[in-house]
Amino acid sequence: MRILIAEDEGDLRDVLEAYLTHAEYTVDLAENGEQALKLARTKAYDVIVMDIMMPVMDGVTALKILREEGIMAPVLLLTAKAEIGDRIRGLDAGADDYLTKPFAMGELLARIRSLVRRGGAQAAVLRLGPMELDIREGMLRCVNAISLAGRETSMLALLMRSRRLSVREVLRQVWADEEDADADTVSLYVRYLNGKLKSVGAVYRVHLTEEWVELSDTEG
Repeated sequence: MRILIAEDEGDLRDVLEAYLTHAEYTVDLAENGEQALKLARTKAYDVIVMDIMMPVMDGVTALKILREEGIMAPVLLLTAKAEIGDRIRGLDAGADDYLTKPFAMGELLARIRSLVRRGGAQAAVLRLGPMELDIREGMLRCVNAISLAGRETSMLALLMRSRRLSVREVLRQVWADEEDADADTVSLYVRYLNGKLKSVGAVYRVHLTEEWVELSDTEG
């Protein structure tokens, strides 16, 4: 499981990293909302833990942008204030849960586990505009419907969650069990997916560069 921690307080950030790493999570760190955005656009996270009050870009602003870009990873907001207004702002922006500082590490871990379970339950069907991907059935629907192979389903699900990922990250998550998979493998599946996206009447296409794989709206 991969978790993104966005927290500007260095000591707390280090404690969170150590605690979650000990709990066998893979942890990436950001010091502000802008850094968190960059990471979330290039990697798929099971949970994002983000402080509200951060320099450069605050957590609520970063969260709004993530949701507008179709990145739907569960988000747990941290706030130093117990005021109901902060909770409402965060939830309205698309947060899944919040935790008020100071907090017990055990409670943080319990909330992360809850979000992972909730995210897994919700992930059976992904939607992006009028396009729908049923992960369990491997079925892509828009104007029409078509079945996808297992790797096609996994790759498209990743892109629908994060929209933009590095080629390395796609290989790590979709072809972790195949040592021979490489950028050419990804390129082949990009062609497969684009053919099927076109066949169902979706406006989205997968674009591949040397480093990145991106799902974007051809009408945007």
